[in-house]
Amino acid sequence: MAEERVQRRLAAILAADVVGYSRLMEADEQGTLTVLKARRRDILAPLITRYRGRLVKVMGDGVLVEFASAVDAVQCAIDLQCSTADANDSLPDSKRVILRIGINLGDIIVDGSDLYGDGVNVAARLEALGEPGDICVSGSVYDQVKRKLDTGFDDLGLKSLKNITEPMRVYRVRNLAIADRKGETGPLPLPSEPSIAVLPFNNMSGDAEQDVFTDGLTEDLITDLSRNASLFVIARHSTFAYKGKSIDIRLIARDLGVRYLLEGSARRAAGRVRINVQLIDAVSGAHLWADRFDRDLEDIFAVQDEVTAKIVEALVGRLVTQPPRNRPNSMEAYDLCVRGRALIGISPEASRESRLLLQRAIALDPDYAEAHRLLAFHLWQAWAQWGEPEVPNRLAAVAMAEKAVKLDPNDAGCRFVLGHLLAYERRWPESDAEFATALKIDPNYADAWADLSDFSVLSGKPATAIEQVEKALRLNPHPPRWYYWDLGFAQYAARRYESAVVTLRNEATYRTISRRVLAASLAQLGRTDEARQEGGLFMASNPHFTISQWAASQPFRDQATRDHFIDGYRKAGLPD
Repeated sequence: MAEERVQRRLAAILAADVVGYSRLMEADEQGTLTVLKARRRDILAPLITRYRGRLVKVMGDGVLVEFASAVDAVQCAIDLQCSTADANDSLPDSKRVILRIGINLGDIIVDGSDLYGDGVNVAARLEALGEPGDICVSGSVYDQVKRKLDTGFDDLGLKSLKNITEPMRVYRVRNLAIADRKGETGPLPLPSEPSIAVLPFNNMSGDAEQDVFTDGLTEDLITDLSRNASLFVIARHSTFAYKGKSIDIRLIARDLGVRYLLEGSARRAAGRVRINVQLIDAVSGAHLWADRFDRDLEDIFAVQDEVTAKIVEALVGRLVTQPPRNRPNSMEAYDLCVRGRALIGISPEASRESRLLLQRAIALDPDYAEAHRLLAFHLWQAWAQWGEPEVPNRLAAVAMAEKAVKLDPNDAGCRFVLGHLLAYERRWPESDAEFATALKIDPNYADAWADLSDFSVLSGKPATAIEQVEKALRLNPHPPRWYYWDLGFAQYAARRYESAVVTLRNEATYRTISRRVLAASLAQLGRTDEARQEGGLFMASNPHFTISQWAASQPFRDQATRDHFIDGYRKAGLPD
């Protein structure tokens, strides 16, 4: 009997899913299902008919649609995103349905009404690459539609997709109608100062263990450049969002709102290090400066200083001398410190590992200021966040931070950590002075600006706090999640409750302790049921929380602000 022939055809496949589906179901299962059914009936089904598509399957929070034309598939996706966003206008933030969409043109296997094969799998992988509200398409789709639709495309570069053998070029649809409905305001404006982002250096050593060294080199260059008030320097967290990704430099520069990018690579072997760097004008594409350094490993810090000086001279037009930073006397201590630096803020277990690494670094180099200040911050986290004993960690943290400043008064990080710890000791004038000095040394210090906003709220100055955290977000456009927590905290204090709800429902911070401020914001808006629900979810993760214990632990300088938070927490049903 002849073997049955597999049926194949070429098709454009659209895969879409709902962002934050689990959160929506957790908050309101029946309501979410009702909204999704209505969207499929009133929006998706008519669009599929208009663009001559076929609904292949519905998969809980996602759908798969087949089209004979790539043009029809992309236009359907654009209309779907726009119509979905318009429908969200009538819903509260907590119930809004936001889609991610991926489209691929490829060979598919037909099995009855279902479809299989890489043509389908790639579409699903592309969808997962996107941000909320995005449409990502494969190179094969782009080639078919680039001159046939009134829309632009961002080249995201070659991407490695899960279970797909070869990297694929990916594009993101850039459509004004979608951007308007996503609330996007276009590219970030360029600062008045020369603006630069240092991209993660490539590790050319052939040894994955050297990634930490290469990352540390990148971080140190960012720190050194950041200390120059004549430059606008993007923070490390945002530039490392591009690590391991092949993306057009013009897109990166536009995304970060800078004109210049520094790229580089490092190879470390046999006691030597070779570093290649190039400074690029992302507007013109011109290479402003490039150099190679082949030195003994012990000269690494001199190389960092030389690279920094040449970049500043190229961008500012003159060499600006900064006060020298304390440099380690031991490369082994430096390696330990860099490894410890990478573990900060991850978990209690990572914190304990980092502490051991930093203690070993200090044992090797007792005058290493950065190791002291990082260890000081860990000791503070131990009692303030990780539930470890307050004694002796609290006093030890302050003593360690004070020693770090004594070892290197020109290190903004040492000043910032000491300022943070002194605020918790209610030594406010000293804390204010340390923060001011930190930001004078390093005006681009995004984490310090964000952290300072927290203490401005506690001082009864929410408008100032919002300005400070917004400055931090401009310096760090892809921030760690606690920036959103700080922004929502400040917005609540300023009685901008609607804004706080939007900020604190951001996926980056939603499931953290910021949920209690979200609950308070909803309560102040009179959305009592939602507030009680969020308050209950917060207590499920933080069963020992009490309002009185929290209020006593926070370094409030303003009684009215303290009372305002207590009032919101009580209205949300949190326990006294």
